[in-house]
Amino acid sequence: MKSSFRDTRLIQDTREAGELLARGMLVAFPTETVYGLGGAIDQPGAVEGIFAAKGRPADNPLIVHLVERSVLEKVVLAIPPMAQELMDQFWPGPLTLVFKKQAWVSSLVTAGLDSVAVRSPANPIAREILLECKCPVAAPSANRSGRPSATTWQSVLEDLNGKVDAIFQGESCAVGIESTVVDCTGSQPELLRAGAVTLEQLRSIRPDTVVLKRTHAAVNSPGLRHKHYQPQAKVILVNDLSRIEPKKDAGMICMTPHASAAGFGLYVQVSEMERYASQLYEFFREADRKQLAEIYCEGVPTSGLGAALMDRLSRAAES
Repeated sequence: MKSSFRDTRLIQDTREAGELLARGMLVAFPTETVYGLGGAIDQPGAVEGIFAAKGRPADNPLIVHLVERSVLEKVVLAIPPMAQELMDQFWPGPLTLVFKKQAWVSSLVTAGLDSVAVRSPANPIAREILLECKCPVAAPSANRSGRPSATTWQSVLEDLNGKVDAIFQGESCAVGIESTVVDCTGSQPELLRAGAVTLEQLRSIRPDTVVLKRTHAAVNSPGLRHKHYQPQAKVILVNDLSRIEPKKDAGMICMTPHASAAGFGLYVQVSEMERYASQLYEFFREADRKQLAEIYCEGVPTSGLGAALMDRLSRAAES
């Protein structure tokens, strides 16, 4: 069933959301990472609709979301022992694993690759919706391609109103940055994209986990080949906040207090790395709402969650 997208519906019923997905509709829903734009992978029109709504390049693969092991076995050719170990520890949660795909999984989902990226979200609303849909759901971030990901349903509405069938009105996303992606198609786990499941955590389970350099990263991970996470304001990474003069047309997000916080058009100080990550994209979006010219983002150490945070900040600051 096709929609004209003239009226995007705001919904709060997980059964309704699942039924819409099963009928080939596009539904944005919350996960613990960011809001996802869902389309059932057995509905080619829905998968095509995801790319159209986001303005997403066709060579950027999608992440498939599911809940049950029996569904995973229908999507992937095999579950290697390394993947099983990581699933046992981190699923459900913000970890995406890359497997060899079953032949029936559309090349639209995988960008023509023979592998498919899969995760099992922990957010209870997402899980209920997926169970109601009864089909694996492709769900990239629910935003226009290249823009900061949406962590609230209001931000989804800003980007996709009139372009999707429904938006689930859930709470803000707890993690706030996209999932960790690990390739399990080779001889050892390969970290393709940093996220809330850290390299240190991965290596506590699989000490042989390696990190692919970004310039050589395989295309079977979403979010690596194109510009991402960028607000309209210019993003400037800084380490010494004392050298930054406050301006009303500038914003700042930081962990270290700035002596002249009131002088910025937007100022957000967080006390811990997790809060920095969870608030980053909404800070970007609020800066754009205020039409700020530039925003200063304090750099953080690249250990633990800092690796993912600095990845997103560096990508946002690219010219």
